[in-house]
Amino acid sequence: QVQLVESGGGLVQAGGSLRLSCAASGRTLSTQVMGWFRQAPGKEREFVGAITWSGSVTNYADSVKGRFTISRDNTKNTVYLQMNSLKPEDTAVYYCAWRPFSIVRVPSLYVYWGQGTQVTVSS
Repeated sequence: QVQLVESGGGLVQAGGSLRLSCAASGRTLSTQVMGWFRQAPGKEREFVGAITWSGSVTNYADSVKGRFTISRDNTKNTVYLQMNSLKPEDTAVYYCAWRPFSIVRVPSLYVYWGQGTQVTVSS
């Protein structure tokens, strides 16, 4: 069992920045992957990016590449999503998720999920 708790969401103006955190507890594996997803009203949940826990390999959706950065602090069992140059279309509930082994972009292949944190970008 893995518990995930996101924090750091809020309201920001377009062009601004936010940093989301995802604190993990419970089962940990050196081969685990932490992913970030988002879901806007009326839309499907979409992949934002992911990072391997030990290998520091990252993967990003094209829509956020160059603006968002995922990092992790293994001493704190925490993964971060730094979001810069935010746009109104980035408005969504952001979720972190856990899966073993390799990075994939399909939400249903992630096993554990956090409760989500709202990010709202005003124009």
